[in-house]
Amino acid sequence: MISMNNETILDKVSYLEAFQVDDFINQLLSTPDAISVGFLNQHGYNLVAKSPVIKADFLALDYILRDGIGIKIACKLSQIKPGENLNGTDLIPRIIECSQIHSQTVKYLCYGTIEPWLSKGASKLFKQHPFDSLDGFQNDDDYLEHFRTHLDKSALNIVVLAMGMPKQERIAKMLTQIVGVRVLVICGGAILDFQAERVSRAPEFYQKNGLEWVYRLLKEPKRMFSRYVIGIPIFFANVAMKK
Repeated sequence: MISMNNETILDKVSYLEAFQVDDFINQLLSTPDAISVGFLNQHGYNLVAKSPVIKADFLALDYILRDGIGIKIACKLSQIKPGENLNGTDLIPRIIECSQIHSQTVKYLCYGTIEPWLSKGASKLFKQHPFDSLDGFQNDDDYLEHFRTHLDKSALNIVVLAMGMPKQERIAKMLTQIVGVRVLVICGGAILDFQAERVSRAPEFYQKNGLEWVYRLLKEPKRMFSRYVIGIPIFFANVAMKK
């Protein structure tokens, strides 16, 4: 387990069971303040192990959820009950759907990926509701300025960050430091690319058996080689060392 300043990344994770997820979503949507949600997978674990700065950004998230079989294995080795597997690809659309049946005004913003996938994915994710957006290749301050310009102080502002780790966790920290705004910031990785069908989702067999990473490696071997072929052995080395 990776330790720093007496707090470990696995200790920060909220290990929810399936029956707790609906209440958790309602809690998020009822926030009177600024809160952030992220996901910890094998890739994120490796990033945290490599950089104290990245770890601090992850620990600044209000909620971290377990994503993937790698973290499940790390939990078992650390004698932690891993709870339900909760990935952003499934959970974020569920949160958005629930936000649209809540009796409150919601403002949607999303930052990440590139056009036309940004507009296509966001339109599908938000079910044709209006949204404001920027692509995922701007400077950090550009997102902060865009959010300040487009936020609605009378609404719950939901911001989906789809620019990948560790940039999205860093931006989430910045956005939640704005005082006096109700905002739910969700770190979503490739969520917009999945929604736009730029990236295909793994078949059910892979999903049920924790093998979505295998499918992504087969579909995008060059892009995913470093994350999985190199990253998985590094991940188990990090877990074994328990820094």
